[in-house]
Amino acid sequence: MNGRTIFSLLFTCSILHPACAQEKATKTIGLKEVYIEGGRYKKSAEGAMSIDVLTSDSLQKYQAGSLMQTLSRLPGVNAIGIGASQSKPQIRGLGFNRVATVENGIKHEGQQWGLDHGLEIDQYSIGTAEIIKGASSFMYGSDAIGGVIRLSSPTELQENGLKGHVNLFNRSNNATYGGSLQLQGRNGNWVFGAGATHLGYADYRVPTDTVYVYNYAVRLKDRQVRNTAGQETSFQLRGGYVSDRFSSIFYLSNYHTKIGFFANAHGLEPRGVDTALYDRSDRDILYPSQHVNHFKLISRNYIARDTHKIWVDLGYQRNYRQEFNNYTAHGYMPPVYPQDMTIPMNLERLYDKEIYHMTLKDEFALATHRLTIGGNVEYQRNNIDGWSFLIPAYRQKALGVFIYDQYPINEQTMLYGALRYDHSNIHSSPYQDWFASKLENNESAHIVRADELRRSFNSLVWSLGATRQMGSWEAKLNVGKSFRAPIAQELAANGVNYHYFSYEKGNPSLSPEQSYQMDLSVARRTGNTYIAFTPFFNYFSNYIYLNPTSGYDQYYGAGNQIFEYSQSKVRRYGAELKVEYRPLTHWKVELLGEYVRSEQLSGSKKGYTLPFSPAPSLVLDLSWTPKSSTYFKAPYLSLDSKWTASQKHIVPPEEKTKGYQVLNFRAGTQVVLGKSALQLRLQVQNIFDTRYMDHTSFYRLISLPEQGRNIVLSVGIPFGKQNGDQQTH
Repeated sequence: MNGRTIFSLLFTCSILHPACAQEKATKTIGLKEVYIEGGRYKKSAEGAMSIDVLTSDSLQKYQAGSLMQTLSRLPGVNAIGIGASQSKPQIRGLGFNRVATVENGIKHEGQQWGLDHGLEIDQYSIGTAEIIKGASSFMYGSDAIGGVIRLSSPTELQENGLKGHVNLFNRSNNATYGGSLQLQGRNGNWVFGAGATHLGYADYRVPTDTVYVYNYAVRLKDRQVRNTAGQETSFQLRGGYVSDRFSSIFYLSNYHTKIGFFANAHGLEPRGVDTALYDRSDRDILYPSQHVNHFKLISRNYIARDTHKIWVDLGYQRNYRQEFNNYTAHGYMPPVYPQDMTIPMNLERLYDKEIYHMTLKDEFALATHRLTIGGNVEYQRNNIDGWSFLIPAYRQKALGVFIYDQYPINEQTMLYGALRYDHSNIHSSPYQDWFASKLENNESAHIVRADELRRSFNSLVWSLGATRQMGSWEAKLNVGKSFRAPIAQELAANGVNYHYFSYEKGNPSLSPEQSYQMDLSVARRTGNTYIAFTPFFNYFSNYIYLNPTSGYDQYYGAGNQIFEYSQSKVRRYGAELKVEYRPLTHWKVELLGEYVRSEQLSGSKKGYTLPFSPAPSLVLDLSWTPKSSTYFKAPYLSLDSKWTASQKHIVPPEEKTKGYQVLNFRAGTQVVLGKSALQLRLQVQNIFDTRYMDHTSFYRLISLPEQGRNIVLSVGIPFGKQNGDQQTH
């Protein structure tokens, strides 16, 4: 039975018997389709939301340089990228701290506010990735105002045994070589798993030999973006006890990355770069660079008692981030680094963040209602170091309590209601320059760049939704209010953000963002056709926005333009479209479209859009999946073309971005060797080496195009088996 047949049976089962969908949900891990969920979420809190799912097989099939670049094939999902391997999530045009990433029940916390701060998550260790589009504050609190990316480890084995998978991969554009080992096993009620991934890559290539940084021509040797090489290493462990009425599993992971930044685009002056030194090797990692280590420990616990289902999730994380660069004096900084400084001369910035998190939920029946009550508490501590300053050290506490109700009117209609209250406070520390500056009276003093700040925030949010099944049609509607508390950067920043070529100033009087939203989803499946249309609308009464001013800071900002955080009213709307059509048994045509439009309704940028607003796009994919043979199982060939319109709706100092078209090819099969089957996958991304710029990419600011042609080859080698297996799959 192939993946398409299983999917069809599961979809039919979910329509006729909703309980069946939940029972089968844990068995979808091997599906090869990318689809919008229907019956699986019919009895869950997010049942009225628009949700996309990618299985581990799909993640490998569409593998790109980072997790978010892989997920960005889905309509409404984009990656705010810096280079070929660092990117952060964007859902329906909202990113940074407006999208929550949840891994194994715990919200992933790093330094999400920075353009260059990617997700510290190994994409090869993920079993399922679920993308919840639209505000989800009623479930996850602040940071979920734009949506949620929910990641889960592979489903545990159902019977005793040991299984594993080795994945070897290569990408031609930046000469990536790497491998990943994933292992899982079971003995009775005890389960365990482990994984390790390592990859190294060189400077990536672009379809141009010259870029212009501040109108200065920068020549690229062999079309490589110098000093963008890197290394990534991660490992994971998990284990615990699983039964019908009780389970307890721990997850431990450690992710480390070392990556360089484009040497000619860090700071204001692109001329003072020793190009001979950087061009000596395309695999060395020189300054500027970053080293990031993210350690995570999670304990997930489940208890079923009488009619109650109780979940307790505990989490600890430490994100340790170092930014290295050659010492450069700005303003009144000493021209030569003092020998008595305790800060290392090459340590430009350091952020050391610890997070403690606990979530408690109790689900139970009350008459025909299915109620869930719960709460979560979180504590963050972020320390700083280095000779350059941007944001102060801070402590942050957050507490949220919630209740949501699921009420079935009949077999076809379900109603949802949620109410949540959140309280948070932040205490940022004062910061004083380590060097003296001259004042107007010709005296010298150590300037205070950040005052001590204490703020508290309270928010009450709600959500109402409904789902309706009408034969082959399914409709969803969700309306609600969401919030997001301002972060330390928005409240207290006072320094140069080299990755945005700006001098940023925080605003300590900012209030929490308030958003009112409406999401609609209409889907239909009939025989060989599936169509889903998901329009949305939301209104921000006080969107937090980094507003460019007419000033330039010469003393502390290296001459960069001054940007100040302010708030404005914003209106946003758009839609996603997904169409699947199977004209013949082994052929499928897929159409994926997205559109989002934002407009500021107040403030100095009234009438403009928001930064990094994705342009409308459309993907047309043609796939052929011929019959399996004796030696080749589940073969596929796929050709897709992505059209992206020009983005003319900008906010100064953004530049308009031209439209483009990119063609991609994919192929794969399982080669049967005795009782094993090797999984071979091939991708050719950007077949014609098209020169284009993505409006959500950081390097668009300096007119650096996206990476050129990239050939991705991966080989999957399974081993082991569980009791009852006839052969290794």
